[in-house]
Amino acid sequence: MKKRIVGFHLDEEQHWVAELECGHNQHVRHNPPWTIRPWVITEEGRDRALGHELNCKKCDVGAPPDQSDLD
Repeated sequence: MKKRIVGFHLDEEQHWVAELECGHNQHVRHNPPWTIRPWVITEEGRDRALGHELNCKKCDVGAPPDQSDLD
C-alpha cells in the first residue's frame, strides 16, 4: 500500500528511516549497488522526498503503527 513520507530520523545505527503518514517507519538506505538512494544522504534530498510515496508492507499486512523513540 502506498503511503506518503512525512519525516525522517536516524536509527541507533545512524541509518535513515522514513516516517510514513500511516505511523510506520521504513529504512531508506543508500547502499550501492543493492539500493541506490543518493537523495537520502543530504538534508536537501530528504526534504525533496517529503510527500513522495513508498510501498508500506506493514500496512499490507495490517501491522499496528511503529513505536517511536522520539515520543
